[in-house]
Amino acid sequence: MVTISLCMIVKNEEDVLERCLLSAKELVDEIIIVDTGSADRTKSIALRFTDKLYEYTWKDDFADARNYSFSKASMDYCMWLDADDVILQEDQKKFLELKEEMDGSEDIVMLPYHAAFDITGCPTFTYNRERLIKNCGRFFWEGEVHEAITPTGKILYREASVTHKKMKPGDPDRNLRILEKKRQSGITLPPRQKFYYGQELYFHKRYEETVLVLKEFIEEDGGWIENKLEACKLLSDCYLKIDKEILALRALLKSLELDEPRAEICCQLGEYFLDRNQLKQAAFWFETARTREPDLRSGGFVQPECYGYIPNLQLAVCYDKMGQWEMASRCNEQAAVFKPDSDAVSYNRIYFENKLKAIKGETFNEL
Repeated sequence: MVTISLCMIVKNEEDVLERCLLSAKELVDEIIIVDTGSADRTKSIALRFTDKLYEYTWKDDFADARNYSFSKASMDYCMWLDADDVILQEDQKKFLELKEEMDGSEDIVMLPYHAAFDITGCPTFTYNRERLIKNCGRFFWEGEVHEAITPTGKILYREASVTHKKMKPGDPDRNLRILEKKRQSGITLPPRQKFYYGQELYFHKRYEETVLVLKEFIEEDGGWIENKLEACKLLSDCYLKIDKEILALRALLKSLELDEPRAEICCQLGEYFLDRNQLKQAAFWFETARTREPDLRSGGFVQPECYGYIPNLQLAVCYDKMGQWEMASRCNEQAAVFKPDSDAVSYNRIYFENKLKAIKGETFNEL
């Protein structure tokens, strides 16, 4: 069986660190904690789980900090977690099965990362991350923020998910501050960092600047296709924010030049036309969305609701507006397959029952 070093960088994580380590301690053979300047009980909590606690002077560079943590590892593989991550019980079992399966020939193991959830706890935003990395001196983190290791060699995909459970907001300006500092120093951002710079500008509602950065990123050579598709979505929304509707549509259509349509983009196109009461066009794109299949192995950001619940629910809206209530009702029931407890589905069900009864002259139900 392969051995694993859990390598973490932390700062002021007393609220979540114990939860994270309790979920992972039976899965790994070594725990390494690199503290970047905590002023709370983070270090004392870490010492309850490991004696391999290291101090690191923060340099506004997450890749450098993660590489430092990996440099302290002595096991076959390095695994990373953030302090507000947790491995749920069902995933702990899958992780142990994965560990038994591995023979040491694997270079990278990609695992799902659940980053956002609906009110029932179901993931609404998921993507694969390089979670286990062979400790062989060939793999290094890159990027001051949104750091990553490029997966190469023998890559294994498995289903032992990591769940991100944030308990308090972080510094919302940190990533933008780091990237702007780099740009101001005269350094040209590489494509991946340029994408994330545009994303941070978008989060800060600096839409005109976002447009300039993301347009340049989309058009330049290099850059990961999944980031370019995401950039098209962000660019479209920016254009809507600054009242350039035609450019918003063109940004989404640009994504179709780059690759086959993802359900997320189909839903965004459907919303564009639905908002303008262009119902046939809207229905076309929502219909297309529900024919797509999510591909976590692409590495892109996957919104599971776009592959079933959202397009069916919005088709119910489209067909209702077109007076096709039987079709609308069927779409609503299809949405219920994905979210049977949805309040919207329940409301729609009564609404469509009343519509169909009205046609037949029957008594209405109360909404």
